[in-house]
Parts: sequence; structure tokens; C-alpha cells
Amino acid sequence: MVTTEGYADRPGGAQAALLAEFGKEEREYKTRVALDAFRDYQEGIRPAGPGAQDLIDFFEFVDGQLDLSAAPNVKRSDQEVTNLLAKRANALHLGVANYCWFLDPSKALCLKLAGHHAREAAQPLIGMCDSARCPQATHHAGHRPVWAASAENKKVFIATIGRAQRTEKARLTTELARDERVLSEIDTAVATGA
Repeated sequence: MVTTEGYADRPGGAQAALLAEFGKEEREYKTRVALDAFRDYQEGIRPAGPGAQDLIDFFEFVDGQLDLSAAPNVKRSDQEVTNLLAKRANALHLGVANYCWFLDPSKALCLKLAGHHAREAAQPLIGMCDSARCPQATHHAGHRPVWAASAENKKVFIATIGRAQRTEKARLTTELARDERVLSEIDTAVATGA
């Protein structure tokens, strides 16, 4: 439950303060998520998805920057890492089943699918995300339960479809294969760190 007490919509109200507080919390959370993804990378746990290699390349760059500036026997602070991750963290949009690292709107599949009206958008249309195909999307271990539940639901639906609904069965079978491919990619990426 969210309370907006004290943020009345009237002259002199504090709507701007409320929005600033939400924005600050969101930026801090995105930074924590990016830092966690980087720490996973350092432990050998890689992301999956079409944008995984780009993110891994970025993490390799960050790791290299930390190595260049490190004196012997000095542990790098989270603040140094956070500073290096800041731009990428600001571009992060959190989906239920993926992370969207929205750095280049021209590469965003959701904007392409939305048509010419959305091409100049400053943010992704995360609800339209097809993260199995978008070059800026990554899947992480935390996304696995969503993909697994989706696959299980599709199996149940496919089992209940009658012979007369071949088109629907074929569509769901294709989507199930995609879900299973994403699950396999996530499992493979997570297993590399084990």
C-alpha cells in the first residue's frame, strides 16, 4: 500500500518532492541491480539473452578499469564500481522476465514493433518487450521462475487444446519452444559460475 499523505495536489503541494523521492529510490535500486549483475559476472555467472554479450563486454571493460587503477593488495570499493556502472545502471529498465539495458533506441525491438510513433521514445515499452529477440535484453537467474512458470502454463494449455484448434496449438507450441530455449540459456549461463 502506498500513502500519499502530505503530498496534496494544490498550489504549494509537494508533488515534486514525492516524484523526486520515487526517482531517487528507483535510481538506487537500479544501481543495486547493476552492481549485483556485475558481482555475478565476477563470480563467473553470466547473463543470458540477446544482449548478454554486450553486457559481458561492458563488465569486462569495467573489470579492466578497476585492474588498471588498483594498487597491489587494495580491494576496490563498491563506490568505485558504482561510478563505473552508473551510465549503464541509468539505462536499466526492469521487466518481470528480463532486464532491458536501453542504451540505443534504434536497437529496441519494442519500439520497432510499436511503429513509427514510438521510434523517438526515450524509454522502452517494457510491456511490449520480446526479450528473447531484443538485442538489449538480458536474462538472469532471478528471471528463471517467470520463464519456468510460463513454460508450464503453456504445457497445460497445449494438453487441453482439441484437434479442431490446430493453429492455436501450433502457436503455443512455438512459444513453448522459445520459453524452453530461454530456460536452457539461463541454466547454461548460471552453471558457468558454479
